[in-house]
Amino acid sequence: MHSVDIAPARWAQLLARQNHPETQPAESADAAAALYGPLADAKGPFVLAQVGQSLDGRVATEAGDARDISGPDGLKHLHRCRALADAVIVGINTVKADNPRLSVRLVEGQDPIRVVVDCHAALDGSEGLFRDNGADVIVFQGSDAPLRSYANAEVIRLQPTSGGLDTGTMLERLNSRGLNRILVEGGAGTIRHFIAEGQVDRLHVAVAPLIIGAGPSGINLAAVATLAEAMRPPVTVYDLGSDTLFDCCLRPQPLSSR
Repeated sequence: MHSVDIAPARWAQLLARQNHPETQPAESADAAAALYGPLADAKGPFVLAQVGQSLDGRVATEAGDARDISGPDGLKHLHRCRALADAVIVGINTVKADNPRLSVRLVEGQDPIRVVVDCHAALDGSEGLFRDNGADVIVFQGSDAPLRSYANAEVIRLQPTSGGLDTGTMLERLNSRGLNRILVEGGAGTIRHFIAEGQVDRLHVAVAPLIIGAGPSGINLAAVATLAEAMRPPVTVYDLGSDTLFDCCLRPQPLSSR
């Protein structure tokens, strides 16, 4: 297990890699660079999915309480990922249940563009991310849903498929706007679609030392009949402090893309 303890000066170096990845020498090949470098150094499209969960794989209680599952170091890790990303994607259930700001508050860095997947145009405009004067918001709607517009947000309408909105098309639209480093933060359904459709390069699973007993899981993929069919990605384990992080490589990046 690798220990990750990032001093402010080291974090500033990692932030600088966003704009100049080609200038980074091998001196920065430490645990912090191994963990955050793939996102920071990506020149082309790169998708990181992040899940914060309990020891028994829950992301909330049965009543929907999802606050404080991640410990303080797990939350800092999430905010570092936001700071390194161009855009952060969440689904409609995350917006309604958590009313997230999706900002960078616990570390230095710039807030990412906020993206909401709202297939059926269920948002009504009262949600906090439309009113908090934070980073810009993009909303993906299905073209068959009622047309809704929101203050301080761009609405992009896509033709729905049988499984919802196509994740590849969403990423293409974001990439065309110069948003290449993408963080898929939740919820479980949104992460499931991006993984199932082969769009995720890295999956971070941050495990906090608590047992909830029941509630939704954060990685809700289709069931397999035998363990031989299970995904077995290469994994590196990091000690964040309060949480343990599993860094799963779902799609190795060719050197030319970094």
